[in-house]
Amino acid sequence: MLIDTHYKDKWPKNWRPKQAVKSCSLMITVRMASLHCLRLCHPTGVAVSHLHTSSRASAKQHYKMLVLGGGSGGICMSARMKRMFGAENVAVVEPSEVHYYQPIWTLVGAGAKTVASSARPTASVMPSGVKWVKSKVQEINPDKNTVLIDDGTEISYEYLIVALGLQLHYEKIKGLPEAFEHPKIGSNYSVTTVEKTWKALQNFKEGNAIFTFPNTPVKCAGAPQKIMYLSDAYFRKTGKRAKANVIYNTSLPVLFGIKKYADTLWDIVKTRDLQINLRHNLIEVRPDKQEAVFENLDNPGETKVFEYEMLHVTPPMGPSLVVKGSPLADENGWLDLNKETLQHNKYPNVFGIGDCSNLPTAKTGAAVGK
Repeated sequence: MLIDTHYKDKWPKNWRPKQAVKSCSLMITVRMASLHCLRLCHPTGVAVSHLHTSSRASAKQHYKMLVLGGGSGGICMSARMKRMFGAENVAVVEPSEVHYYQPIWTLVGAGAKTVASSARPTASVMPSGVKWVKSKVQEINPDKNTVLIDDGTEISYEYLIVALGLQLHYEKIKGLPEAFEHPKIGSNYSVTTVEKTWKALQNFKEGNAIFTFPNTPVKCAGAPQKIMYLSDAYFRKTGKRAKANVIYNTSLPVLFGIKKYADTLWDIVKTRDLQINLRHNLIEVRPDKQEAVFENLDNPGETKVFEYEMLHVTPPMGPSLVVKGSPLADENGWLDLNKETLQHNKYPNVFGIGDCSNLPTAKTGAAVGK
């Protein structure tokens, strides 16, 4: 069983368990390794003394299980923890009133779905009885077993699950995010820019349609290519393909990270006459001139300017700033977990799920099969 279907009524209509799993990379936890560890620590509903559980008295709120993040990973795990600890002992810290199923955004950018179809009220997906703390996490202090939220409240915990995802960094590309105010540019990675992709696609006349992949880890590494293939299909359907140069500029030295898939994709791009430029990293957008500047990563400092009629940007990404600034982070800022158990390598009462971790898997739901 991939998801706790005991609470399947809490998932929006037509959101099947397998779909929910694919929205976060560490649903590898469904292998039950982390839950097994928790059961070893908590077999009868009584806290185990050797875990870090010393700071309850100093906090205004206390929960046996505290989940940080209300995305797919955090919601799934809070439902499981409800069964294990009881709803009154579980809390989820999540500021957003709206829960988005982000994999749909690829289809939104291609005009096949609407943003509204990806959205549900967070209250409708939160497991019943679980405490929803509508706030942002400001600080994690695992030495005291406390979390500080943005209204100044300190929450203590016995167990912690970190599911804070990763951070988008459009600002690391010169000219962004301001360039999104101009037409012809969009990004499927943000709810505020995904519809701009579809508008740029609809308004395309002739010229270069450029799709980018940054020089950082990304969530769902296939998504930057998916929108390229969908755009190519749209151009063919609308009779614009002959006037379109479809270009994929990727910072990677390969088309895709898994060779057997990359070999097939190379056949597809050749058949469809798609131009692939490896080791090209987007560093600047000039929307007034409809120009995108790329650095040649094999020759740092060397740049090339591409004119565009349409530009889809996959932004640089990095670890959650809250995790990065805490003792839970590894040297690169990611949540430092044991890859077999998803338990923190230093703090045994801390676990993690989702894109915030340093697990050696791709940050994609496809990792669940590995």
